[in-house]
Amino acid sequence: MPESLRRRLRAFVLGLACVAGTATAQPGFEVPPAFAERMATRDTLAQLRRGGFVLYLRHGYTDNSRADRYPVGDPDDCSTQRLLSDAGRGLMREVGRSFREARIPVGEILVSPLCRTRESARLAFGDDFRVVESLMYSGNMSSDEKKPRLAALRRLLAAPVAPGTNRVLLAHAPNLADLIGFFVKPEGSVVIFAQRGEAGYEYVATLPPALWAELLRVRP
Repeated sequence: MPESLRRRLRAFVLGLACVAGTATAQPGFEVPPAFAERMATRDTLAQLRRGGFVLYLRHGYTDNSRADRYPVGDPDDCSTQRLLSDAGRGLMREVGRSFREARIPVGEILVSPLCRTRESARLAFGDDFRVVESLMYSGNMSSDEKKPRLAALRRLLAAPVAPGTNRVLLAHAPNLADLIGFFVKPEGSVVIFAQRGEAGYEYVATLPPALWAELLRVRP
């Protein structure tokens, strides 16, 4: 390799290292740990039937022709927000049916204040849920704005679950990505956490919408 090309390559690599170092050194910037996704199995469903897990559920498909207004003024003003599409509404009805068919006991349901998450909750589980401001969509927030919400999400994942039930957190992909380095996709996916490990919670598996049918299929 010519020496001139070698020097240019060294300079390029050093430049990348400087950029990476700058990103991790930003005040208040948290670098999530490396994440490896695992798919749920039939055994996972059997465990969920016994309760004791926290299930982070992303809302249904949305109409991307309109973005959220930021900062959010009145969360009840759906005209300023990205809303569920018709396909997203159908998806959340199907997710709710899958929960019931799988006989997964759901206790506490905590929901982001935005219209798409509240509608997703109603379609999947009915009206018995509680809106929690700390689950608000964090994609538009600064690092300082995210900090208390990340702390609150950690607490919700680690707090004891009522015996024989599972806690559902119905919220957004960026919030969990900031915490564990996993951007939940596709919409309607369930991310399953057990209450153990050094952090007080531990990622178990992901259950995307398309996997329900396979896990619920009766074996010959």
